[in-house]
Amino acid sequence: MGEYQHTLDDKGRVAIPARFREELGERCIITRGLDRCLFVYPEAEWHQLEEKVKNLPLTKGDARSFTRFLFSGASECELDKQGRVVLPQNLREYAGIEKDVVIIGVNTRLEIWAQKEWEAYSARAAASYEEIAEKIVDLGL
Repeated sequence: MGEYQHTLDDKGRVAIPARFREELGERCIITRGLDRCLFVYPEAEWHQLEEKVKNLPLTKGDARSFTRFLFSGASECELDKQGRVVLPQNLREYAGIEKDVVIIGVNTRLEIWAQKEWEAYSARAAASYEEIAEKIVDLGL
């Protein structure tokens, strides 16, 4: 959980917030996410996702497309001693990341967003937050 603002350094590295580092471990998988962000998974979570995707029907075009998109963009990354990770150039380009980023905790993964993309997405999502919640979530409140 949480939202953190960071800046890429000249080598394309970003510091992962301390509260996320322990769960990520020393290695993680970064791939193209949905909505033009990057998904960051701990290795164990990535392997669970691999198993789920493996069970998608090969005969369905959407399943093949999703699988290709997810795995072709995936990169194994290591956190350095300062908790930084290099974001591969192809993934930075996909997400529109140049300098300022927002890192958010989303259930079992992190998402890394270009700050401008996150702000635009947040504004759009906030406008329909209650409507979406009514459709998909019973919070029992």
